[in-house]
Amino acid sequence: MSLQKNPRHRRPDFTHESFYWRKGYRLVVGVDEVGRGSIAGPVVAATTVWPAQIAKDRLLKRNILDLGIDDSKRLTAKKREKLTKIIKKLTPGWGIGKGSVREIDSYGIVKATEKAMRRAIRKTLEIGNWKLEIPKRTMFVLVDGFHVKYIPAVGLKNQKGIPHGDQKSLGIAAASILAKDYRDGLMRKLSLRYPQYGWDQNKGYGTKRHRLAISRYGRTPLHRKKFVETFLKES
Repeated sequence: MSLQKNPRHRRPDFTHESFYWRKGYRLVVGVDEVGRGSIAGPVVAATTVWPAQIAKDRLLKRNILDLGIDDSKRLTAKKREKLTKIIKKLTPGWGIGKGSVREIDSYGIVKATEKAMRRAIRKTLEIGNWKLEIPKRTMFVLVDGFHVKYIPAVGLKNQKGIPHGDQKSLGIAAASILAKDYRDGLMRKLSLRYPQYGWDQNKGYGTKRHRLAISRYGRTPLHRKKFVETFLKES
């Protein structure tokens, strides 16, 4: 049964965004990451911005909801690619940030993910259609899963971590699509340098082919050292 026909499947909507729009925040930013469980390549975070005017423009709101924006894991690669182009046109601001393999090995995946998220938000502020001097209560951040410390111009008071947020908040779901589409494309490019690992197919995750390639050829500089060691022990 397809996800769209499954009565138990509920797509993300603007429920969380609307709550903060009503509190006076003009912009609500959704943040999500992809690649935390991969054993090769960076972790990638993305942001999307959704203005309060959406709540007042019923036609615009309905059109956005009808696009089928969802948790990126529930969509095909072709659908994610199509939605990425649409989302970038719809949102007044978006950003991509990476946590490198070196940072993952040095600081751990949690801190590397937070770095990626802060970088994505910084990019959002740089390319967004508003002034960088953001007044208080202008922007609220919704994060998939957990709070992120030290976000410029946001802090902890103006953000909320939502467990499984990519299945609830449209802003977070849209960010997950941008992050997934970007990282998949990046891993395909990196696969040209290391074709024996099959990153164009597995995107750096620990598939059987990937595991066998590591056993035969060893690790590359793009493999997460501790992740690979743990993965091989558990295999």
